[in-house]
Amino acid sequence: MNILILGGTGLIGSALTNSVLSDGHKVWVLTRNPDKKLAEGVNTIPWNDAISGHWQAKFDTMDAIVNLAGETVGHWPWNAERKTNILQSRLKAGQIVSQAFKNTKTKPAVLVQSSAIGFYGPLGTQPVGEDGKAGQDFMANVTKEWEASTSSIEQIPGVRRVVIRTSLVLDARQGVLPLMALPVRLFAGGPLGNGKQGVSWIHIEDEVRAIRFLMENDKAGGIFNLSSPHPVSNSLFIRELAHCLGRPYWIPAPAFALKLALGEMSTLLLDGQYVLPTRLIEAGFHFNYEHASEAFESLF
Repeated sequence: MNILILGGTGLIGSALTNSVLSDGHKVWVLTRNPDKKLAEGVNTIPWNDAISGHWQAKFDTMDAIVNLAGETVGHWPWNAERKTNILQSRLKAGQIVSQAFKNTKTKPAVLVQSSAIGFYGPLGTQPVGEDGKAGQDFMANVTKEWEASTSSIEQIPGVRRVVIRTSLVLDARQGVLPLMALPVRLFAGGPLGNGKQGVSWIHIEDEVRAIRFLMENDKAGGIFNLSSPHPVSNSLFIRELAHCLGRPYWIPAPAFALKLALGEMSTLLLDGQYVLPTRLIEAGFHFNYEHASEAFESLF
């Protein structure tokens, strides 16, 4: 397959690139930084936010497009400028993908459109599947517009659009997990707030496997939650992490302190969802890591 990835230099994009390259597929990465060193065999295509450009000619030769582009939500602070960049970086990527599909005579067979479980907003302890309603907070509104940015592609005959609502991706070296593990390693691990908020997560290996499964399965289309079938409370998540690292679990981080330090961004730590990958399992996908303890053991 010929695969074009937007956002191919991030955690998920890099892991996906390495996976498909190892199986003999060809990868092109649309990037604002074409001089950045990527995996051997990756072809880079410069992009500067312009809707049109010579890069669109590559669409004629692609079998699949994977749109993972978007500024990370994990950078502090969430001021007005950063919140605008979080949204606009996603919408611009969606716009160029939609325009390229419209202008290309030979259409790629599938688009994998990234999204996040933040779509559901902060929830209680009730599990939610793909049929869950959208939330009303900042992240829910971002994901709604993010998904809608390429919705027009579903009207193109012969093209599948798969939307992946990804949960917390666990990787030992990149992403959020190393930051979460730091206080635990320093003997200061404990629940965040009351610890009851849901942590829906997925091992980086299963994240890549799920994307490839949906990309290569010509019957897959629509919304899919990419999350372990066993979400846990924040309290249990940190407890399992502490056990794996051989550290105590004892010092809670008060909610008021996190809100004072992080402002609106504290929702990433204090709010959560118990998300289930209902449609992914129904499609026949099998997880290698269903339980947090298994994921931590493999990573650390």
